[in-house]
Amino acid sequence: MKKIMTILAATAALAACENMDLSKYTTASANDSVKTRLRACILSEATAKVQAGTLLANGLSAAADEISTNCIKKLALQSAGLDTEANSTATSILSNLMNGNAAK
Repeated sequence: MKKIMTILAATAALAACENMDLSKYTTASANDSVKTRLRACILSEATAKVQAGTLLANGLSAAADEISTNCIKKLALQSAGLDTEANSTATSILSNLMNGNAAK
């Protein structure tokens, strides 16, 4: 019963946030602390899932695990300076694969 109440409270809180402008809380600069950037990432990811209607599709614990894992990976790539490089590299590789497959 306690878990259900927690899920309902989290859902209600996030649904209420849907009508608010959260942009100042969902963005962080490279100069902000790691905690601030992590909170911004988590809030941004959670807000996107609320808007898509998929936040609690697999349950609160699974959503928290997925969001925190994604944000930790993003912050690690940013800290290593690989976030933009990884995207351009992936785009290049996928383009080459698509062109190679289209030629066959």
